[in-house]
Amino acid sequence: MIRVTLTALALIAPLAAAAQQTPAPAGEVRGTGDLGVVIERATGSVLVVDQSERAALCRVEGLGDLSHASLVFSPDARFAYVFGRDGGLSKVDILTCTLNGRVVQAGNAIGGAISDDGRLVAVSNYEPGGVKVFDADTLAPVADVPMGSKTVGLADAPGSRFVVATWDTGEVWVLDHAADPAKPAITRIEGIGANPYDALLVGGRTYLVGLFGEKGLTAVDLWADPPAVKRILPDYGKNEADLPVYKMPHLQGWTLAGATYALPAVGLHQVLWADAATGAETGRTDVAGQPVFVTARPDGRELWVNFAPPDNGTVQVIDAMTHEVKQTLQPGKGVLHMEFTPRGREVWLSARDDDKVVIHDSRTYEKLGEVPARAPSGIFFTDRAHRGGL
Repeated sequence: MIRVTLTALALIAPLAAAAQQTPAPAGEVRGTGDLGVVIERATGSVLVVDQSERAALCRVEGLGDLSHASLVFSPDARFAYVFGRDGGLSKVDILTCTLNGRVVQAGNAIGGAISDDGRLVAVSNYEPGGVKVFDADTLAPVADVPMGSKTVGLADAPGSRFVVATWDTGEVWVLDHAADPAKPAITRIEGIGANPYDALLVGGRTYLVGLFGEKGLTAVDLWADPPAVKRILPDYGKNEADLPVYKMPHLQGWTLAGATYALPAVGLHQVLWADAATGAETGRTDVAGQPVFVTARPDGRELWVNFAPPDNGTVQVIDAMTHEVKQTLQPGKGVLHMEFTPRGREVWLSARDDDKVVIHDSRTYEKLGEVPARAPSGIFFTDRAHRGGL
């Protein structure tokens, strides 16, 4: 016999009521583990997709200018915070397929991050510059940190901190919100280099900054007190004429293959390899064009590379051990982004000019399917909710 006590009923009732208030689409009970969000850059909308079904579930519109958009997920992977180029910060409920909130917080924004406790969402801005921080639940403003510069490469760091680089002044700022979210403690690190254009946080310790105004990259060790600055690949391309840069590479597509970094070169048709411990160059791989993303399969065994125009219909696969190109694909026109499913079985590629997302087997390279989408760009799966530094 099964007995249910009054106490148990009292606990179950509120949970049932909560479930009825926020039903999944079409009345289904659904988790978020195999879901993702695709940016539709031309129409200010996002597409919620299902990895298992290789299909779109719904479209959410009214998100403004998404011509250079990115997003992060809440810790429970239910809400996507979308950062638009027009300064818009939008909160999308991917289970109910609704726009939960939206604020236009600046004139021109370039990306954002969510704190490790999921309570704060920060946005980096071109105009008016600096970083603004918001309550993740309500989108109410929490902090405004002017920096006198455009900001790029905003990433979350452990301990309710954000790290960001400044384009105009060549600095890195660490904002610590642990003690007082409204008044973060600030650490300024100078001497980073000319015109940082992007950055990423590796393993919660190393903040890697790409430079547009000079050759090389800069690594900042956040564990050191004070943080230590080290140059990486300072000599690459010094004796070679730069090509016109049609699209800046993204360091979010970095790869750590074993003990070696693989990085997109600026102004060259090459992928650069550097020793992760010393920063010394260890090799180069000639590729089909100027690389934009150099993205590792989750097991790190292969790297998938896409390119700036006019070569943006090509994708190449590099062997992480031999550093040789082992496969060249033509998945579609205008491939802007690639995202592996969490265990790396499949790779999804946005073919903007063909209005579709193309899905390939990551080992056989066979095409498995496609999902219609309006000028798709960024693809983001919900496993990102559990990874720091994004």
